[in-house]
Amino acid sequence: MSDDRPHPMLQYIINNPEAFAQNLAKTLEQAGKAMAAYIEPREQGKIKTDSTDELTGVVKTLAQVSEYWVSDPQRAIEAQSRLWGGYIELWNSSLKRMMGEPSEPAVATPPRDKRFADPDWENNQFFDFVKQLYLITSKWAEDMVHEAQGLDEHTRHKAEFYVTQIANAISPSNFVLTNPELLRLTMESNGENLVKGMQHLVEDLKSGQGELKIRQTDPSKFKLGDNLGNTPGKVIAQNDVCQVIQYTPTTTEVLKRPLLIVPPWINKFYILDLNPDKSFIKWAVDQGHTVFVISWVNPDEGQAQKSFEHYMKEGILDTLDVIKRATRQEEVNTIGYCVGGTLLAVTLAYMAKTGDERIKTATFFTTQVDFTFAGDLKVFVDEEQISMLEKRMAEHGYLDGSKMSSAFNMLRSNDLIWSYVVNNYLKGKEPFPFDLLYWNSDSTRMPAANHSFYLRNCYLDNKLSKGEMEVAGETLDLSKVTIPIFNLATREDHIAPPKSVFLGSGCFGGPVNYVLAGSGHIAGVVNPPAKNKYQYWTGGDPKGLLENWLKNAEEHPGSWWPYWDEWIRSVDPTTAKARKPGANRVKILEDAPGSYVMKKV
Repeated sequence: MSDDRPHPMLQYIINNPEAFAQNLAKTLEQAGKAMAAYIEPREQGKIKTDSTDELTGVVKTLAQVSEYWVSDPQRAIEAQSRLWGGYIELWNSSLKRMMGEPSEPAVATPPRDKRFADPDWENNQFFDFVKQLYLITSKWAEDMVHEAQGLDEHTRHKAEFYVTQIANAISPSNFVLTNPELLRLTMESNGENLVKGMQHLVEDLKSGQGELKIRQTDPSKFKLGDNLGNTPGKVIAQNDVCQVIQYTPTTTEVLKRPLLIVPPWINKFYILDLNPDKSFIKWAVDQGHTVFVISWVNPDEGQAQKSFEHYMKEGILDTLDVIKRATRQEEVNTIGYCVGGTLLAVTLAYMAKTGDERIKTATFFTTQVDFTFAGDLKVFVDEEQISMLEKRMAEHGYLDGSKMSSAFNMLRSNDLIWSYVVNNYLKGKEPFPFDLLYWNSDSTRMPAANHSFYLRNCYLDNKLSKGEMEVAGETLDLSKVTIPIFNLATREDHIAPPKSVFLGSGCFGGPVNYVLAGSGHIAGVVNPPAKNKYQYWTGGDPKGLLENWLKNAEEHPGSWWPYWDEWIRSVDPTTAKARKPGANRVKILEDAPGSYVMKKV
């Protein structure tokens, strides 16, 4: 009985050679436009092309790994033999498969690796061979770093990171001829996908003014104040570093203590107000909290000298004064998110030193105060790199938002860089409209003085946890902070790892309720109860090792938000009549989300 099904390889043959040739010519034409969009701002001096400092740092780091292996001939031969042994095993298994014999793959595909999800990565022998060749080589390179002796911890960490970035970049999934899905699409569309992809590349280079600004979503689908950041409220104060937003109550009674939210300034505050279904701010208002939010300025040269002290005084401390005028209440509950939480912790230590008792509880979302286990961002922090960054920031007085955004994207480069390179430029598809990714791409600048202080005092020298940080003439000691603290970590966080947040819990002098939520830095925080997603763990005092704490922790399904609300009320459940923005003769400046958040980089 004959098999009438077409041969699988026919799907990799050009359908219409003439149309393919025309599209190939169009692709080359668009590639020329992309090259012009890249070169022109550099020829005009708008972009400096000197990137040798970064490349020198990468080469120097990897050279230290190489030095260990090549310094001993026997060691070098063993390393080469291990690599060639893997290749020979792959060749033998491929020959068996070619001859119809059963054979196990030389190396297994990592579970949940989306790059190799297409069935032909397994079913087609050519693509399976290419995939395994890549996996063997990248695993060997990673092992060379892990096993190299004589490296200090920071150098090894950098080498691991650089090797991972290189391996992710050269993955066969990133190239048309070695990716079965891309090759099929190119043949089926006669190369139209490549024409569209090059058009997207030209657009993104022009949008980035010569720098590649990869679109992670469709920005035309979102508008701040319309379908993002649209919880009703008013801007009631502003200064050089922030605006203060008070949200309109939806309940007749509210908790007597207002709630102040201190977001990070690396991105914008509306991560907590993406849309009504996801908005922590709206949810908190609906639970009866009088919510105030700091909306940080997107700084320019005028804020160059704004330091942590200015952000503390003109941000948090001034806002406490605003809240008292607006509500006639001096006692306040607070929330700090990521670096906003670090600033809040600094402020709490300063207030403890100066006898200021206005803040009665503090909640931290994925916040580090001890940076011993600060994760992959520490790759970018050493004296050489900070000095280089400070030199560049001195030119304009700030760090361009795209630089920090690129660093964060590199922490998950397969998900946040290469998947979009494949989708946008090789498949020629438009990115899916996703509010979270719109926010992620809405980066902000950072004042030179502020960012330098943060990197040196926190990541480099870890002074806050040691009791050595000096702000506004005071030496800060977190152990003097004795108010109740709710310390939220997320299990898959690559920015503020749960181990780091757990260790930081021990720095405070009062009761700390450590809570571990499922998912990561954003999704673990922005997890509304109605979605019934993920889970969270609660347990005893955060002492000893996180692993031991987890063994005795209790797992709860769904969102941690209601648990937090119960915790706040357990400290002080006193209620009062709802307060509207503009009460007590407070001047309303404009509607939320305000003008500061609208300013683009």
